[in-house]
Amino acid sequence: MQERTQRREELEEYAIVLDYLPTGKSYSVKPEPLVQLIGENKFTLLEAVAKDVEIKVGERVYIGREERDKILLIKGRLSYNDLTEGAKKELQDAIYKIIKSNEKKFVELFNNASSLNIRMHSLELLPGIGKRHLTAILDAREEKKFESFEDITNRVQLLQDPIKLLVDRVIMELKGDSRFFMLTKPLSQQPYRQ
Repeated sequence: MQERTQRREELEEYAIVLDYLPTGKSYSVKPEPLVQLIGENKFTLLEAVAKDVEIKVGERVYIGREERDKILLIKGRLSYNDLTEGAKKELQDAIYKIIKSNEKKFVELFNNASSLNIRMHSLELLPGIGKRHLTAILDAREEKKFESFEDITNRVQLLQDPIKLLVDRVIMELKGDSRFFMLTKPLSQQPYRQ
């Protein structure tokens, strides 16, 4: 029972539209309006069938279990390579938007991240964070927990934009270029059920 409850919590409730294909894919036998989405909770890439309503790229849509106003059904998960070129171009902006709108959640990542093993800290998975930045982050958060992305930037010298670091990490994980998954859920062989 606990496993089912835990699984339900992992499902996405809202997503950002990456691409809208009003007549589906060109090679599709049955033309249907398709939408490629990225979930706001675990950055899950999804393909869905849209209802007969106007849908815009970059729009936030409800995809949870209750009555949906724009999405008819979720077809399943996608890999990064399954995305259309248009969706790939929108991906970075969508991830940035998700992280920016959930600032508290992602700042807590900097406050609570721990070691992966005796040689590596999970913050080192973020592109651009080496031992010097890691030490600076750990020292600064020991003095006082970070309150915002701006606080991180102000208190850790020479650190790039923390949102950009997180965006780059999410894209790296979605492409499958990592053995550790810090921000996304790895694409499994099991179908996505919602």
